[in-house]
Amino acid sequence: MDFPRARQQFIQEIQQPEIDLARAVLFLAQEEYPNLDPDVYLNKLDAIAAQIRDRLPAERYPMRIIQTINSYLYEDLLYSGNQANYYDPRNSYLNEVIDRRTGIPITLSLLYLEIAKRLDFPMEGVGLPGHFIIRPALAEMEIFVDPFHNGEVLFPADAQERLSQIYGRSIPMQPEFLEATTPRQFLARMLNNLKVIYLNGGDSQRGLAQIDRILLLFPDAAYERRDRGLIAYQQGNWSQARIDLQQYVEQMPTAPDADTIRQLLDRMTDA
Repeated sequence: MDFPRARQQFIQEIQQPEIDLARAVLFLAQEEYPNLDPDVYLNKLDAIAAQIRDRLPAERYPMRIIQTINSYLYEDLLYSGNQANYYDPRNSYLNEVIDRRTGIPITLSLLYLEIAKRLDFPMEGVGLPGHFIIRPALAEMEIFVDPFHNGEVLFPADAQERLSQIYGRSIPMQPEFLEATTPRQFLARMLNNLKVIYLNGGDSQRGLAQIDRILLLFPDAAYERRDRGLIAYQQGNWSQARIDLQQYVEQMPTAPDADTIRQLLDRMTDA
């Protein structure tokens, strides 16, 4: 398949032993913004980190580093979570987040992670259901940072409360909710956000592009393959639909919708 250059670069990046998240995310954005130069935005991240480094106290205790990052990002640069237009797709593109100084939890978390990395302060993503936060990658520190809410520092009980606020009811905190997010999981979650936004907005072509990229990250993602097959069916591309839907029912023979998908495959065969 003849992929555009940005997609080829994305594929090359996710095949690296250590994925550079910022670079991979900028390659994703480059398909939407063809004139985007990833190095320009990587340099902007470097510049933000340099400004924060100059403000760090002599004794770099973790909480002081977090406070210094928060002060510069949210008080000086006025970054904020985009609560007014949460589902604006621009919130999911790092170049737009940097330029507009607003985004959703996962992209603001990425911004924060990249700055922390440049300050030699290791942090990692935590993909809560319906929200995304980060934490220092230090075994002795049981705190979280919420970049969507101005870098608010959360303790485990606070994270539990935030989760319950999101769902409007008490949600028991499960250990798997607090597992560190891998770069591939991080990228897939970003892409899934865009997939949902575009499909809900009736933009099947852009939605399909996100599914294609999720499948590059996780080729065995059965539900993504099913969704791609259903979109292909709706678009009249029955040859592609048959391939994806047949693979789905073979992979997930007892799925709740497996019989419905089999009926659809029979319909295409009989047509």
